[in-house]
Amino acid sequence: MAEEQKQKYTALITGASGGIGLELAELFARDGHNLVLVARSEDKLNSLALRYAIKYKVYTKVVAQDLSKADGPEKVFAALKQEGVQVDVLVNNAGFGNFGAFRETDLQKELDMMQLNMVSLTHLCKLFLHQLRDGQHGRILNVSSTAAFPPGPYMAVYYASKAYVQSFTEALAAELEDENVSVTALCPGPTETEFQQAANLHESGLFSSQLVADARSVAKAGYSGMMAGEVVVIPGIQNKLTAFSTRLVPRSVLRQLVKKIQGKRA
Repeated sequence: MAEEQKQKYTALITGASGGIGLELAELFARDGHNLVLVARSEDKLNSLALRYAIKYKVYTKVVAQDLSKADGPEKVFAALKQEGVQVDVLVNNAGFGNFGAFRETDLQKELDMMQLNMVSLTHLCKLFLHQLRDGQHGRILNVSSTAAFPPGPYMAVYYASKAYVQSFTEALAAELEDENVSVTALCPGPTETEFQQAANLHESGLFSSQLVADARSVAKAGYSGMMAGEVVVIPGIQNKLTAFSTRLVPRSVLRQLVKKIQGKRA
């Protein structure tokens, strides 16, 4: 483990301008790893890149790109290929949710969510896995969620997207277990980030009914688990119990339980 930690990587982190992605970038930089920061906000990314370069003396590359667009992953890959940047660690952190009854929610927002949460994540894994051959030790960290385990009334598309990420990540980990590439799913529960504002969760009881973690502690758990080669990382005792309980509770009961927790505040 100590020898692994000494190895220097170049880590590509999506959604790096805030929340868990920002905290993960800090952890990589602190340990001397180079960074490729990807998000829509170029100004934020440039500010962070400068800070990490000065504070930690690491190489930082900014790629401002919207991964909710179908051509986003190819544009990121092409930009790095043009400059000869080799990625050793891929962190698929970018994602968003949307709260509301499916009949009433905005279709385009949900299509963009599916593109970002599932399609772009898969696309990036496909592109960068081809760089992780020839005996190199590569790592992939996909940010899933405890939402991956139950059905999610009032956030049906988001929960389904995370179920996909979870299944895909675990399957990919099994495919690559005999190669020099580790694949990890980070499954946080409710976390204090900009996610709840973007998802309109002020109307939901979710964040008021469960313990809310801070982004730094979630990032630390994911980073440590990824470096240790763990396949599934669930930060926090309550989140572990929640994920485990979905195996024991009948699905009919589980649906109603999540519906009650996540329903609109009175």
